[in-house]
Amino acid sequence: MLEIVTDAPDRAMVIFAHPDDAEIGSGGVIARWVKAGCEVTYVLCTNGDAGTGDRTLTPAQLAQKRADEQRAAADFMGVKHVVMLGYPDGSLEDTREFLGDVVKAIRQYRPHTVFVHDPYRVHGFQHRDHRKAGITATDAVYPYARDHLHFPEHVMRDGLEPHRVRELWYWGMDEPNVIVDVTESIERQIAALVRHESQMPGFNVPAGSTIGERVKKNAGEHAKGYDFAYGAVFRRLIARR
Repeated sequence: MLEIVTDAPDRAMVIFAHPDDAEIGSGGVIARWVKAGCEVTYVLCTNGDAGTGDRTLTPAQLAQKRADEQRAAADFMGVKHVVMLGYPDGSLEDTREFLGDVVKAIRQYRPHTVFVHDPYRVHGFQHRDHRKAGITATDAVYPYARDHLHFPEHVMRDGLEPHRVRELWYWGMDEPNVIVDVTESIERQIAALVRHESQMPGFNVPAGSTIGERVKKNAGEHAKGYDFAYGAVFRRLIARR
């Protein structure tokens, strides 16, 4: 059995590659934590300008549409801050610029807990941007955001202070170690997810079913053996004090 996490921190951050990844990966927990009073920040790494099968849309048109959808989903979820880094879809690299952008967001919004794609998953395919976002977020959490001599311009120029993230939660992992009861928040996760209207055809929902049914099926499987109907699972790392 996995450890059941019931407490919500005061501040959390979701770092994700593409519009809709946050709602897919952590939406049930974020909805629950926002209701409990947690202040949440989204850090969207790419503009999503390649994620469509619709050949009538230009990359610029798609990027604008996906930005609008992401803001609508975040607003519905009660997310307080949305940072859009704007890197091209499919072009995330492990660069100092990208790392610095993520470190700056962490130092500015100072989350207790950070959610991100698990870059170390080996069972099944994973988008390259997901891996790059996961690796960069992991490095940003430790040690770069913590140590003042990394990106000192954040301190000297921007007036930010180093920040120690307490917990890092990976979604999409091979082996989870924590579970959260999302029975009361899964409907809100689904309602936020469907605001990404441009992506609905690409969610690979089985014929005759809905995205909500798919989300509930997966969450129901996670919750088997527990005394709640729907669960969200993660691999959690806790920083040394």
